[in-house]
Formats: sequence, C-alpha cells, structure tokens
Amino acid sequence: MPLSVAIVGSGPSGFYAAEALLKGGDVAIDLIERLPTPFGLVRGGVAPDHQSTKQVVRAFERTARDKAVAYFGHVEIGRDLSMDELCGLYDAVVLAVGAPADRPLGIPGEELPGVVGSAAFVGWYNGHPDFARVDPPLSTERAVVIGNGNVALDVARVLVKTPQEMAASDIAEEAEAAISAAPLREVVLLGRRGPVEARFTLKELREMGTLAAAAVALDPAQLPAAAPAGLPERKRRLAERNLEILRGLAAAAAARPKRVRFEFYARPVAVLGARRVEGLRWERTELRDGRVVGTGQLHDLPCGLIVPAIGYRSKRIPGVPFDAGRGRLRNRDGRIAEGLYCVGWCKRGPSGVIGSNKQDGDLAAETIRRELGPRVAGGGGKPGRPGLQRLLSARGVRWVDYPAWQAIDAAERAAAAEGAPRRKFVSIDDMLALLDQASPHGS
Repeated sequence: MPLSVAIVGSGPSGFYAAEALLKGGDVAIDLIERLPTPFGLVRGGVAPDHQSTKQVVRAFERTARDKAVAYFGHVEIGRDLSMDELCGLYDAVVLAVGAPADRPLGIPGEELPGVVGSAAFVGWYNGHPDFARVDPPLSTERAVVIGNGNVALDVARVLVKTPQEMAASDIAEEAEAAISAAPLREVVLLGRRGPVEARFTLKELREMGTLAAAAVALDPAQLPAAAPAGLPERKRRLAERNLEILRGLAAAAAARPKRVRFEFYARPVAVLGARRVEGLRWERTELRDGRVVGTGQLHDLPCGLIVPAIGYRSKRIPGVPFDAGRGRLRNRDGRIAEGLYCVGWCKRGPSGVIGSNKQDGDLAAETIRRELGPRVAGGGGKPGRPGLQRLLSARGVRWVDYPAWQAIDAAERAAAAEGAPRRKFVSIDDMLALLDQASPHGS
C-alpha cells in the first residue's frame, strides 16, 4: 500500500517536500492548508511587484496536479482536527507552517497604534485575508522601516512607488489606493549594523535606484572603503558588490518628491507618543569585535508609522515541542518524533530565499522513507486520505479542493485591471461565496 503523508502548509517548503516524496513513488500526499488559497509566502509574502519571483508556482502547480496529490484548503489544525488525530490518520505528517509571527522589538512603546509589524504590513498589501483589516496609519509624511534585509527594502519600495509603477503588480486594490493617497515624503530605513552586515540582495538593492518618484539618500561616510578582509570569501564579495551599489546610490542625488533614506548604525530605543506613534528614538551604534554597542548619542525622529522588519517566529502548535528561544519547532535535522517532521522556516528559522527550502524537502523525504517505508510496505499503513475525508465530512467541515482553488484563481485573473496579473480576493467569505455560485454543494 502507498505511504500516506500529510503536509500541513502549502507554501514553498510544503511543495518541495511533496515533490521530493513523489520522486520515490508509491505515495499518497495530502496538502492541508488553513486558507482556501495555496502557495503560502509566494502569494502572501513576495512583493507584489516581483512577479518574476512568483513564477515558481508553475512548478508547484505541476506537483498539485499529480494524481498522487490532493489539496485540502480551508482546513485548520486545532480548529477542524487536532495534531493527534492527524498523526493517527497518516503514516507521516510534515509540518510546513512557516514563521508567520513578527519578532518583537523589545522596546518601550512598541504596542502603540502605528507600529505595524512587517508580517502584517506585507500581508496587508499582498491581500492576505488575515491582514485585510490592518489599516496602517498612512496619513503621515514620514514612515520608518526597521531592518537591514530584503523585507525592509520591499516595504520601503512599495510605499514610494507610483501607481504606474505598480500597475503590473498584484497588490491588493485597497492597499494600492491607500498608499497612493498617502502624503508620504520620506521613508527611513533604520538598521543597527552597517552596510557590510546588511542582508540586502543585489537585485533588490539595485531597484532602489530605479524609482520614478523617489530618490535615495545616505551618508557616504557610513560606507567603508572596502569590506573587511577577514570575512569569508563569498560574504566578502557580496558585501563589496552591495557597497558598490550603495556608493552609486549616494552619488546619484536627484530632486524627486519622495526619498528613501538609509540610516545605518542606528538602534531603536523607544517608540514615542501618548496614544499613537509620534516618533522613534534611536541611538547611534558602532561595531566592536562584531558586537553592536551603543554610543549614547540619542536622536528623535518624528514619524506616524513604524514597520519593524527584524525577522519572524513560528507559532506554537499544541502537542508539538517548541523552541521558544529560537522561535521555531524543536527538531533534529527536521525530525520531531517518529512519524512527525518539519521543513522550511518552522524547522530552521526565517532564512534564505524560496529555493533554500528545497534541501529541507529532500532531507525530509529521505528520512521518512528510511524510517517508515519498510513498516508501511509490510501492511502497517494508516487510513490516510479516506480517513481524513470521513472525519471532515462527519464534522461538517467544508474543504476547498484543487479544482475549487483553480476556480478562485480564474476569477481573480478575470477581474484584473489591464496589465495586472490578478485582482485578489482578500476575504475567505468572498472566496467561498464564489464557489457557492459555481457549485452550491461545495466540497
């Protein structure tokens, strides 16, 4: 009998695990996703103006259409069935649930209205149903984005791009309207460390010099003449190339209505304001033996919106060991317990690019087949898909299968403005209502 595997989460790490398992043959894979829509961060996290990056879903679509794979959207572990029930139904369960929670800043005032974590902010402009009602306070001339990585660059870029520049994106309609109407004049990118330590990739950093209505501002004195010789060769080369781009951005001063200002060696100390964000207090820093050390020089920066983009954490799953210090599921090389595994950010933390998850999928597939293959081949397999369908039907749980997702996808594409790839549904109820119109009985 085939090896039955449930993969919880249908983002890149889940699809890479499914692809790796399919290569071994004789397997039945069920992708279980709490949203009706698949593809995880490719849909809800990749910047809406980076459509080329989203083309990876074509490979995922081939996996989803494989006869050995079934999709169960709109099914949530902890709401519709428990982890114990799921593990009782499948030979193996692979958790691919990502790291959807923002890391806290850990400074006074971060609870004030006007501090919007990057997970929520990016989810809002990407039309993620969890964040459709975020409504960030954009009636301000200055926003501060805290972080020296690509997510920080994405947020800053989307905030200052013109509607014409975003016309070929799949930004949520409500978000685009709010950003376009905002009186923003400056976005400050604030990072504790320097440009050598920043985690920008070349493509994203170069884009900052191509903005139609925004110039880049940064202090050339913060750019070292060269990356430290002691860095590993690969990191040193990347740092040198980033420094070269930053020098070019610093030299290309232009008169434009908006600007993005890079402020390196700046540590947030406190969010200022009584009832809402009115500013950010930050401290000048320096590096000593690789450590960030405050100099005692404090500065107050008036602003109405602060977006921390300093990393993400996984959420606890009842019954699954959790490493609170690292904000991820407790595991050893992706193995949590016999029959229970994890891949992607919930395994190793939020690092790497989309393709970085492939190695996790390969390792999980190899471990599952080594540990469970002989037992299942001997006739000890669990109910798998038929068991899940019986349980969900008995509880009146409505799931969205892959053809139903394709109907949602088709409707979004049909509703797109000229030049845009789609107009996203931002409400689960609206997605289900569409399916009701097409098929009153649903799944």
